[in-house]
Amino acid sequence: MTTTTDRVTLYYSPQSRATGTRVLLEELGAPYNLHVLNMKAGEQRKDAYLAINPLGKVPAIRHGDALVTEQVAIFIYLADLFPQAGLTPALNDPRRGPYLRWIAYYGASFEPAVIDHFMKREPAPITQSPYADYDTMLGALESQLAKGPYLLGEEITAADILWGIALSWTMMFGIVPKRDVFVRHAERIAARPAFQRISKADDKMAAQHAAAAGV
Repeated sequence: MTTTTDRVTLYYSPQSRATGTRVLLEELGAPYNLHVLNMKAGEQRKDAYLAINPLGKVPAIRHGDALVTEQVAIFIYLADLFPQAGLTPALNDPRRGPYLRWIAYYGASFEPAVIDHFMKREPAPITQSPYADYDTMLGALESQLAKGPYLLGEEITAADILWGIALSWTMMFGIVPKRDVFVRHAERIAARPAFQRISKADDKMAAQHAAAAGV
């Protein structure tokens, strides 16, 4: 994979899905700038940002001429961009396929399942649902994490950063049950210095945004 010294611009709002991307950038040792949006003031819905992402969602990144949205795409892109950090299996690594599987599983199965669960929506029939059913979706993840200590075994990858932060948030809000393997994985990621740094910075930035928006 090609390495680069070009700075990455991260379109960012604190305590959002963009937090995971910022933690990943820190883990990668990547040079980056923040383009901060105050979501409490609705800045993500204004024309300037909708030109970046018409869905009005963060994260998004710009790197040179490349604009990347969608959290799973951003994680794959960044980890491949900075392979020296060792967070992405190489193309000829037998872990590469499972690595991509579990990153894609987050966006394709976990996210729609937890949103349906949180909204108390009746899921689609199992033959039409993108995630089979909620319990099956979580069970597959639990079985994979139980092999631990990380998703692919002994070595951490960018997929673990994605999942650790997602599990931390969803368990905090009671959307995902606090099963032992989920708790252990989330705690393992939350204990890392990059997560600690960004968590503290997010708390401060979120308070500033709330004050500025009069919330």
